[in-house]
Amino acid sequence: VQLVESGGGSVESGGSLRLSCATSGVTSSNFCMGWFRQRPGKEREGVAAIYRSGTSTYYADSVKGRFTISQDNAKNTVYLQMNSLKPEDTAMYYCAAGVRVFRLFDQESYNYWGQGTQVTVS
Repeated sequence: VQLVESGGGSVESGGSLRLSCATSGVTSSNFCMGWFRQRPGKEREGVAAIYRSGTSTYYADSVKGRFTISQDNAKNTVYLQMNSLKPEDTAMYYCAAGVRVFRLFDQESYNYWGQGTQVTVS
């Protein structure tokens, strides 16, 4: 399994970014895909998740209503659309994949990780 994130960058407060996670080897419908972030001086935290087999999406309270996770199975890509960005969203964002994930925002539940993409909001 390989995960490669892209789409990070610098944006002003209130702006938008779309992160992409290109996947390979994530073929089983049992996979759950998650987006995590690690803010400066903080522990890594889950922000959004989606099961490969379904359309239900899950969000941390801090991003609910502003971030949207989606997937294009034909392109083997998972997205994180981030709107109304705030300075506190500044973080390294990681894509993760796991099988039989029951605790969606627990990083220990995920087996595979991308290298991360930096998002800076000023």
